[in-house]
Amino acid sequence: MSDLDLLTQSLARNVKRWRTERGFTLDVLAARAGVSRGMLIQIEQARTNPSLGTVVKIGDALGISITTLLDYEQGPKVRIVPADQVVRLWHTDAGSWSRLLAGAEAPGPLEMWEWRMMPGESSHSDPHPVGTVEILHVTEGELTLTVEGLEHRVPAGASVTFEAGTEHEYANRGDVPARWMLAVSVPAVS
Repeated sequence: MSDLDLLTQSLARNVKRWRTERGFTLDVLAARAGVSRGMLIQIEQARTNPSLGTVVKIGDALGISITTLLDYEQGPKVRIVPADQVVRLWHTDAGSWSRLLAGAEAPGPLEMWEWRMMPGESSHSDPHPVGTVEILHVTEGELTLTVEGLEHRVPAGASVTFEAGTEHEYANRGDVPARWMLAVSVPAVS
């Protein structure tokens, strides 16, 4: 079975499991996530490979992390993610990428990411649920973080926190690759 097949089946099983656990019908989850009922049916039947944006919307609507949605094993309280199981979720032909390193439910989704962005590239993010906080530490180059239209330059060695319930963008306006670690904390669904 390929990695893609494994992820597709894990996503199908986990969306259905968490939707049922939350007591959401397909219609309720579709409305909360802004995803069509038909798309949810296809996902739960492992008949489609949705975009990263769709998976993020579903995770946010369920109040769980992407890691949990893609997890193919329910592990013990201590969970080590081997290097060969880190999931690359975004990349460009120029060499930019993001990798979801680990995640947990504490009490809402908590995710840790590693990003690499080549000069001149950017990545836009739709608003996360109100109360979501991101903490970012730049290890190489300089990140330009735009939140609500205001640019913030974050050089190597600096860290930043921000409320991510609004549109935001990560960009590399420099001439060398930029790298950063990012933690995302989403509030639990009430």
